[in-house]
Amino acid sequence: METSEVIRRVRKLEIVSRGLTRQIFSGEYHSAFKGRGMAFAEVREYQPGDEIRTIDWNVTARLNHPYVKVFEEERELTVLLLIDISGSSAFGSLASSKRDLMTEIAAVLAFSAMQNNDKVGAVLFTDRIELFIPPGKGKSHVLRIIRDLVTFKPQGKKTDLDLPMRFVSNMVKKRSTAFLLTDFMDSTFTNAFRIAARKHDMVAIEVSDVRESVIPDVGLLPLFHAETGQILWVDSGDKKAMQSVRGNTLRMRDQWHDQLRKAGIDWVSVNTSTDWVLPLKGLFRRREKR
Repeated sequence: METSEVIRRVRKLEIVSRGLTRQIFSGEYHSAFKGRGMAFAEVREYQPGDEIRTIDWNVTARLNHPYVKVFEEERELTVLLLIDISGSSAFGSLASSKRDLMTEIAAVLAFSAMQNNDKVGAVLFTDRIELFIPPGKGKSHVLRIIRDLVTFKPQGKKTDLDLPMRFVSNMVKKRSTAFLLTDFMDSTFTNAFRIAARKHDMVAIEVSDVRESVIPDVGLLPLFHAETGQILWVDSGDKKAMQSVRGNTLRMRDQWHDQLRKAGIDWVSVNTSTDWVLPLKGLFRRREKR
């Protein structure tokens, strides 16, 4: 991709993402993803009703009068974007691919974090960790993440969803809010999701394309598997075969949804052929009500 094209795409994503952030997501993001820790704020005189366990005994002894410690919620978050850039993410039956959609959603989340003065970082993965961008602040940092999402060429083709889960569990010490953007094209199920969810606030965004499960009747059709390089010829007019393709896809998704529920991870499904804003707003609002 030429430099001028990269600049054009990044600029377009910035304009669209900042517009959505200001108009739609700023309030929802702030309410849905609150600071999870408590930080010491000040010491004040004891008042009737204060809990005994909050008394600062050192200050009390020094001033010969009871004082208590006051804590406040830590507002600043660390946001991590875990983005699947495996071969299957390049698929798209309409104007945009799944990776294009993941990039757009990630850009909105990054600008929402920036507007809220949160740190944001990114992990790009396939069947290996392709790139880690440590959490940081500021517009230039967010634009760097978007630029890498637009231009980065992975070495791997396949998907290993355990990798980003183990990465955030082992490498990221501070509790963070982690968004996993993936098409879940991985049939391996382990306890890595549960372990990551115990340490971090995990949110999964499932990105799919309608043609992965519904194929029109156009006769004999070659299906190319982007992660293995295999080509499978199918008769799209064979209803039984098409039902089998659709059934396998839905079965895989149901298994992943079950895994996410067991791990206590919030998730939402979006599609390249429909508006993704409303589903994401719905997810944010569900979290607000907790």
